[in-house]
This record gives sequence, structure tokens and C-alpha cells, in this order.
Amino acid sequence: MTAMTCEQPPAGSGPFTVFDLEDLPDDGRRHELIDGVLVVSPAPGRRHQKIILRLGGLLEAACPAELDVLAAPFAVRVDDKTELQPDVLVGRDEDFTERYLPVAPVLAVEVLSPNTAIHDVHTKKAVYERLGVTSYWVIDPDGPSLRVFELDPDGRYQQVAKVAGSEPFDARRPFPVRIVPNDLLGRLAGR
Repeated sequence: MTAMTCEQPPAGSGPFTVFDLEDLPDDGRRHELIDGVLVVSPAPGRRHQKIILRLGGLLEAACPAELDVLAAPFAVRVDDKTELQPDVLVGRDEDFTERYLPVAPVLAVEVLSPNTAIHDVHTKKAVYERLGVTSYWVIDPDGPSLRVFELDPDGRYQQVAKVAGSEPFDARRPFPVRIVPNDLLGRLAGR
């Protein structure tokens, strides 16, 4: 299993930029950029992908017309040194370009993988908070469980819900939708 790597640019070349990402090979790995540092993650596994597929479908079915739901790989590119690819994102329809979302989404979802869990729970959470992503969901496929963070009036994430197994989460943000962690795995739940 390949581990996630973080790479600094060669000495004297300055930080990586989003333009450098365009020159990277399409090698099946996720290439993200956080404050000029390249973060490379291996391709996700079956449970991870099943959750993304099912969650995307649930969100799409409940999504109001002024918002749109997309799954990775799709970039959130807010400046020339930061580009993230949430596993699932919801943004205002009017904000999207054909290639990326140039502003913070209203919802970013990360599904944990063994190689990226610490990065998703700490680094990416901090970046999403800094960008002003209203809601951040973290799904652990091994539970399965869902943790929900929302920005408080001071712009800091507060955990507002944690559900596992067959417990439902009735989201209000960014729109009403019911999420049950076991349902996201389908027939893989309990395996």
C-alpha cells in the first residue's frame, strides 16, 4: 500500500503552484496543494468509493437548484497555492467554472482512508475552516461513522453531530437530507 506523501518544491524554485499541478501525470493518485506544498495520496479503496457514490446520490437527490453536488476528482482552487479535492463537495451553481470551484464550497466531505485519515481530520479540516467552508463532514468507512463540523459565528468549526452504524443524521446545512452511515456502504456494511 502506498503512503500519502507531502513534497516541497526543489530548493530555490519557490512553492508549488496550481499551474505545476497541471503538468503532473495522470497516475491515478490524488494531487492536492496546500499553501504551496504538494500532497499526493494513493487511489482509494472499495469502501471509500462506495461511500462517495452513495453519498453523492443522496445529496444530488435532495439538492436544491441553486446548488450543485460533485465528487472527486474536482478541484476547489481558491488561490494559486491551494487546490483541494474533497471526496464530495456542494457549491453554489453560479460559482463553478468548468474545471474548478474558485471559492469555498458550502459542504466538503472527506472519506477516511488508512493513509489519509490524519491529514483529513487535521490538516484539511484546518484549511476548510480557514477558507470558510460552512459544513465539513468526515466519514470513517470502518465504523461506519459520520462526524459533522459546522462553522460557528467566530468562523471556527464545532462538532455538531456524530452518528454511527444505523443512527441517522438529519442535516439542515447546506440543505435537509438524512444520512445513515450503514446505508452509505450498502451490502458492504457489516463486512
